[in-house]
Amino acid sequence: MDGSYGRILKIDLTHKTFQIEKPAAETYRKYLGGKGLASYLLYKNNPPGIDPLAPDNCLIFATGPFTGSQIWGSCRYGVYSKSPQTGIYAESYAGGKVPEAIDATGFDAILIKGCSSSPTALKVHPDGADFSPADDLWGLDTCKSEDALHKHFTTGDDHKSGGVVIGPAGENLVRFAVIENDYWRSAGRTGMGAVMGAKKLKGIFFTGDCRRPVAESDKLANWAKKFAAANRNLPGVQAYKNSGTPIMVKIMNEAGAFPTRYWSKGSYSAWPKIGAEALHERCTVKAHACLKCFMACGRLTTIQQGRHSGLTLEGPEYETIYAFGGLCQIDNIEEIAYLNAICDRLGMDTITAGNLCAFTIEAQRRGRIDYPIDYGNVDAIATLLNEIAAKKGIGAILAEGIRNAAAVWDLEDLAVHVKGLEPAGYDPRVLKGMGLGYATSDRGACHLRTTFYKPELSGIIDPETTTGKAELLLDYEDRLTIFDSLILCRFFRDLYPWEILSELLESVTGTNLDRSQLGEIAARTANLIRRFNLREGMSPQADALPKQLHRRLEDSDKVITEAELKIMLSDYYLLRGWDKKGIPIPGQAIFD
Repeated sequence: MDGSYGRILKIDLTHKTFQIEKPAAETYRKYLGGKGLASYLLYKNNPPGIDPLAPDNCLIFATGPFTGSQIWGSCRYGVYSKSPQTGIYAESYAGGKVPEAIDATGFDAILIKGCSSSPTALKVHPDGADFSPADDLWGLDTCKSEDALHKHFTTGDDHKSGGVVIGPAGENLVRFAVIENDYWRSAGRTGMGAVMGAKKLKGIFFTGDCRRPVAESDKLANWAKKFAAANRNLPGVQAYKNSGTPIMVKIMNEAGAFPTRYWSKGSYSAWPKIGAEALHERCTVKAHACLKCFMACGRLTTIQQGRHSGLTLEGPEYETIYAFGGLCQIDNIEEIAYLNAICDRLGMDTITAGNLCAFTIEAQRRGRIDYPIDYGNVDAIATLLNEIAAKKGIGAILAEGIRNAAAVWDLEDLAVHVKGLEPAGYDPRVLKGMGLGYATSDRGACHLRTTFYKPELSGIIDPETTTGKAELLLDYEDRLTIFDSLILCRFFRDLYPWEILSELLESVTGTNLDRSQLGEIAARTANLIRRFNLREGMSPQADALPKQLHRRLEDSDKVITEAELKIMLSDYYLLRGWDKKGIPIPGQAIFD
């Protein structure tokens, strides 16, 4: 099938060996690539019940059929494993320039197992992999690590090249450590950086000159030109380009769904000081895009005043602003950017980091710990972030994740997470479909599996209702599963309905797949991941929201009840083809 290389690279870090395998053509027809292919490989290659930090836990990098093509929004890679943070299925995605370097190596997926006896860096190229000592990189922050990786491996040829690295948090096995590329792009959630750290893998340099075969390249090039002309000036596109994701700060506060003061309120009175306007007025900000993108949602920011003057980073994104600005009640955009930069250099996910800092503040206020921290105390939060990355003091407790800290401090009724992963900045007591999305997401409380805040905020469906929620959410989830199998950026979701995806797939792969057939592929992938999670010990009862999110918001009295969630959950299971307990039913055509 065009659109794939038909090659998988398997690397053994323990023995410093590799092999190249060719999956059956049927595997590509069933799963396409990206998320679908990687999930299949994870299920088949991971020993059941494996510790996520054990050598035999697989770490899989994948690109998709659209990577390297002219298709807009296609410069993305995915990384997949069993999560050290949640103990179940893990996936994370990042953009920038590196995805095309990964793709240029000529493999649909790169599967890494084993553990090096000392810090190691990999060079992946079309002929396989080279292994190099990385003792001199161990301990460096992510930016310095990336510079050193490039210096060591760059040869000056005209091949595409780029690297991914971990920071001190990944080295120290902080369970929500990230993988970084292009300085500020993060495969951020579920702790992929800790998996690399456990393998003593400091970084991977990708280089090559391979190109995926495309069925109709001329047709695709003509489509891409027309598509850009028709869509690059749309209001929604221009909003992302002009303001980036911080524009959501205003939208979510006006909706009353901006998580504040550790999930007790739905709005923050100081939000004008931390939103898109504040960022652009107080800092020098340039729109920054991944390759193959005309949205340019990234904010390349340089702080111009105050104690952090001169600091440059990409961000902060909305999720970072909500986590530190809303949950921790920091009312200064420069200080949020500062905390963002600390997390980036240490290599930690900002959503989890901000949640844990706010949780620590509540633990201190309730007398469960004796630690000098409070809402709005930037320096204390910065100190705590460094202690988490170093596993020092209470940082060692928090480095093990929210479930561990909640158990140690006897605050499990307060801790906000689903399956060990904290939600993003969309409160489900206002956006009830997001409650269903958080509860059912295959990696824990995730907003990206459905991005269901979009139809609820835009009026496509009433945020308050439970009727019809599961059906629409399932449609979003299936289409975005196809996005992740191709792999495409979420922000193109409104521009790529099912029909466009089918058209593009035919141009790339030469295979005609209609909406129904694509839906079957998405359902097959969902069933496979569900089976993986059940195999790894997840109970279907984990499809639930924490007690804190069933308590009423203090500033609006909004609530999502357990009964409302149960109604939506029952509908979801039925539509997904699972039994009443949430278990896939064998015998379906899309079961395997």
